[in-house]
Amino acid sequence: MSGEVTVTGFGVRSAFGAGADVLRRGVFAGVPAFAPTTRFDTGPYRTPMAAAAPDGPDAVEDWALRHALDRCGTEALDMAGLGPGTGAAVLLGVAGDHTSVTRYWRNAAESGPATGAGAGAAVERVADAVPARLAELLAERLRLTGPRLTFTNACVASAAAIIHACRLISSGRTEVAVCAGGYLVEEETFGKFDSGRALSRDGAVRPFSADRSGLLLGDGVAVVVLESAGHARRRGARPLASVAGWGAATDAHHIAQPHPEGAGLARAARQALRLAGDPDGAALDYVNAHGTGTRYNDGAETRGLRAAFPDRAESIPVSSTKSTTGHLLEAAGVVEFVITLLALTDGVLPPTAGFTAPDPECDLDYVPNRPRPADLRRALTVNAAFGGANTALVLERP
Repeated sequence: MSGEVTVTGFGVRSAFGAGADVLRRGVFAGVPAFAPTTRFDTGPYRTPMAAAAPDGPDAVEDWALRHALDRCGTEALDMAGLGPGTGAAVLLGVAGDHTSVTRYWRNAAESGPATGAGAGAAVERVADAVPARLAELLAERLRLTGPRLTFTNACVASAAAIIHACRLISSGRTEVAVCAGGYLVEEETFGKFDSGRALSRDGAVRPFSADRSGLLLGDGVAVVVLESAGHARRRGARPLASVAGWGAATDAHHIAQPHPEGAGLARAARQALRLAGDPDGAALDYVNAHGTGTRYNDGAETRGLRAAFPDRAESIPVSSTKSTTGHLLEAAGVVEFVITLLALTDGVLPPTAGFTAPDPECDLDYVPNRPRPADLRRALTVNAAFGGANTALVLERP
């Protein structure tokens, strides 16, 4: 690499609330955030459960991603010590599904044309459904002057944004990048996962456990600030971690099912480890797994991790924080990046909550149910998406 990539700030929100402390009390304590959601009528579905922030005045404002992203971005820039006018690239991972656009225009047609302030509010609502517009709004509100890019490649979207930012920084094309992702539980996607029988039947997510029965969705929004090490050093910023390696691979095995041997995930992880100068994973201390709690994913992911570092797989702790946060879809990559960063800085492994019984197909150390103190130097976080997309990021403590 021509330039080392460092992390200097973050802002994060989930069903637990805002900031790192609530993640410590929830994710790192192994306390799931699942409850019946009242955000929409769940009567037609097999389960009412999700990790959604509660309704009411303290919830994310009107469930609007533009507001949640703005707040997380402000927190991340404040932590990094960067102000308005920064020439930072803005890279965002969000859904590319336009059903919400269709719903908006249908409702607009039924209620008649809006004028004045009502029209302005309607335009703002549409922004949540147009991925590129969300990135523009985030850059405008944070007064960032660099290029803007939006990624809509499903559950690796925000991880792909981070990877592309690392490429921009390491190649010298930019010195600062603000990477973001967001997903808030809503009925269209909830219904799709329910119709595909992917949602857990009993309201719990038990990744890698023999009795796992599916995933549950969750709210997640996060923003991270990445910088070249030189830029951070010149302005006296304190690095929280460095991004030592990254990788992306597509196996295109199936539109919805992972490759049974985790081939794409293994390739992405090997790319990241090679770039980090550790092709065998000898210096790796922890893996934050994709770990959806579905029958297909967890076995394939276990085999993929074994293929990525066959000599060390059994000795490296692996956990899935989706067991507490739910699956955050497009936001999973960036929120789990923040969780992995906290594991490094706090010296604590977040557990896989809900683990009840080992599965012969899933035979690694999954940190069951309780957090574990650990002297962590390097960690890998991986994500996967429909269509066979896979990402991997290696974080290193300063």
